[in-house]
Amino acid sequence: MKRILLFIATNLAVVLVLGVVLNIVFSVLGINRSSVGGLLVFCAVFGFGGAFISLLISKWMAKRAYNVQVIEQPRNEMEHWLLSTVTRQAQQAGIGMPEVGIYDSPEMNAFATGASRNSSLVAVSSGLMYSMSRDEAEAVLAHEVSHIANGDMVTMTLLQGVVNTFVMFFARMVANLISSVLSNDEEEEGGGMGGIAYFATVMVLELVFGILASIIVMWFSRLREYRADEGAARLVGKEKMISALQRLGQGPQAELEGSLAAFGINGRGKSELFMSHPPLEKRIQSLRELR
Repeated sequence: MKRILLFIATNLAVVLVLGVVLNIVFSVLGINRSSVGGLLVFCAVFGFGGAFISLLISKWMAKRAYNVQVIEQPRNEMEHWLLSTVTRQAQQAGIGMPEVGIYDSPEMNAFATGASRNSSLVAVSSGLMYSMSRDEAEAVLAHEVSHIANGDMVTMTLLQGVVNTFVMFFARMVANLISSVLSNDEEEEGGGMGGIAYFATVMVLELVFGILASIIVMWFSRLREYRADEGAARLVGKEKMISALQRLGQGPQAELEGSLAAFGINGRGKSELFMSHPPLEKRIQSLRELR
């Protein structure tokens, strides 16, 4: 319930902020709101704006949604090991030191998030720390550090912004076309396509186009996972990464929520087309073939 309320409140705030930004953009540029150009600007502001605001507040959201306890002063040997391991890997990868945290969950998972390579967060579940060997946990941390070093959070945000923009734009263009055709047909009968029908058409089209667009986003997400696995193999050795993936396949896992799903160590799905992560066996095979 806490995560749901946080999600709703955050999205309402984002909509309000983008509404203000949109009014400023239209006023400054003098764009006709009802033109095709005006529609494209509207979609771009909400498409890219929502994606980038989510990126900017990603650390804040993740900490609160998962109750991540950031390690500032290590309280025990495990926290000291976590902090020193990420410090060493960050130096090797050439990025700023991420915040390091633990969240309470029985499943084996971890994620990285943050607005840039030098302002990020690496969080691991308690279940992962207690279920994996140190070598395996080290490989998982290297995988997350590689996500940060590769700039994956920013590239995913850019892709999501483009996808959001065109899903919104084409949904409204097609709805306008349908509306004009139906209006011409129904004017002869004294009827017409009302605002509610237009809004419903847009919602349906956004859903359909969004599902199709998600195939592209998930394909790119799977490519990033292979790259992060390879990055981890370079940092700690591919045998450790293979062992970590094999361990993941043996224990309980849970999909992370929202945008974090793409940045966890593991993900599930009924169809590979819609999976943010490749199947574990494919990731393991890719590492075995790595030179």
